[in-house]
Amino acid sequence: MGNFAANEGLSIFVILVWLGINAFLFVHFYMAFLVERWFYTRVLLGQALSWARAPAACLNFNCMLILLPVCRNLLSFLRGTIQCCSRTAARQLDRNITFHKLVAYMIAFHTAVHIVAHLFNFEYFMDAQLNRAGRPLAFILSEIGDGDNASFLNPIRSNETNPTVVMFTTVAGLTGVAITLALILIITSSMEVIRRSYFEVFWYTHHLFVVFFVGLVFHGFGRIVRGQTAGSLKADPPEACADQFNIWSSAASNCTTPVFAGNPPMTWKWVVGPMALYVCERLVRFYRAHQKVVITKVVMHPSKTLELQMKRKGFRMEVGQYVFIQCPSVSRLEWHPFTLTSAPEEDYFSAHIRIVGDWTQALHEACEGDKTQPQEAWKLPKLAIDGPFGTASEDVFRYEVVMLVGAGIGVTPFASILKSVWYKRIQNNQDVFTKKIYFYWLCPETEAFEWFADLLQSLEGQMAEKGVTDFLSYNIYLTRWKDTEAAHFRVHHEAENDPITGLKQKTLYGKPNWDHEFSNIAATHPGTRVGVFLCGPPQLATSLEKQSLSHSEDDVKFIFNKENF
Repeated sequence: MGNFAANEGLSIFVILVWLGINAFLFVHFYMAFLVERWFYTRVLLGQALSWARAPAACLNFNCMLILLPVCRNLLSFLRGTIQCCSRTAARQLDRNITFHKLVAYMIAFHTAVHIVAHLFNFEYFMDAQLNRAGRPLAFILSEIGDGDNASFLNPIRSNETNPTVVMFTTVAGLTGVAITLALILIITSSMEVIRRSYFEVFWYTHHLFVVFFVGLVFHGFGRIVRGQTAGSLKADPPEACADQFNIWSSAASNCTTPVFAGNPPMTWKWVVGPMALYVCERLVRFYRAHQKVVITKVVMHPSKTLELQMKRKGFRMEVGQYVFIQCPSVSRLEWHPFTLTSAPEEDYFSAHIRIVGDWTQALHEACEGDKTQPQEAWKLPKLAIDGPFGTASEDVFRYEVVMLVGAGIGVTPFASILKSVWYKRIQNNQDVFTKKIYFYWLCPETEAFEWFADLLQSLEGQMAEKGVTDFLSYNIYLTRWKDTEAAHFRVHHEAENDPITGLKQKTLYGKPNWDHEFSNIAATHPGTRVGVFLCGPPQLATSLEKQSLSHSEDDVKFIFNKENF
């Protein structure tokens, strides 16, 4: 329970606060439209008025939040600032995309409620114009303000008008349609299957957020929902005058015709701050994109993995960080995230890019990755780099014992870590806080090992020379091979080194027994905090997080971290 609080306590607290604010805003604004000022509006619309305005307030709040988790430079600054104070708080910033998705779901929910309520509202507005006998007060209220620039309550000014016409001829209607269409496209294109298979669709439709926010800011300028003005409310309170609607403004009544006005637009006050921050974010990205990047080396590894080694003036990185790469000759609009596989101690930075889609294939062709001879720098394509940005892996050297788990190409963050270990511990004999690293690499097929094997072989040899073989334990798994399938292969390859990786440590087959692995580490390192770092699929993350919680006791705690970029 204590480890669960350490891992998830702050996250749960943040989510509960966020949900609590949403609930408070909904209830507060629901009740706010039940007061006397909106009495005549409720005569026309009933409870649908509150059901439209309450989610609108929640939309303002969540639209204020939606941009903040994607301000990468702001998050990197905050992460570095609070890192020295609270490691737990810093880890929450690594879940920015998760929170971004939650806020998006909340926006979608409140948008749906808001739209449904307004559909009822427009039907009620139309019915008030048509149903004179059944709703006489509503009809009289709808007739108010027939003259030019006169105060009115019902935006449908004639019984010959229909709600569809109002929807496409008013500021509120047009912006509402634009906002809704943009939101539908953004959310549907963000589905996992589309984002992974058709990244360009996800990338381009996500930029409809500009349409969404412009429409959002101007949506309230139409002032469709109107209430009685303060002066009219004081002079002609509804409780005294509502029953005299047939003789308003006549000699027989002390009540005059009520005067109505809409609320001033409020949305811009909620979103102007985050929008300004996001504009600053884009300006920083624009500046970085125009800094010169030189490709110093192109290496085509097996299993269709392209390695780019690059240099940029003033570039500084930490282990496990990532950058966004743009290749103007391929696309001037697309930026794709890639983990840095170089170490901070090296005089260049590198990324390993798996060729799996149209953009990566085009980049591979532009870099002429299939050529074996060295490429001349001036012939290589120009690149723009945004970053580096921090991730959970930056904290790896803050734990005395570390578990690194990579799945397939998800090993890339740990390449940087292992290289840095080589420089710090082996080459420079630096003393680091981390005393033991357990490295697990899970791959479906043998080809995936080939590009990373050289680094592991170098580490293995150097550790043997320096006599520090106990510092790094590594286990490599072929997950689609079973022991029975691999038996024949092993019989014919009884060499000292593993026939697949060339390492002394033999390749294992099938999937790891995580319960056994966690139990052994807990027994070997009592009284320590073990950092568990994963770059891999959600299913594996769920499994490791459960193991971290179930194996944490008073004398050992497993702290789970996952890459989320």
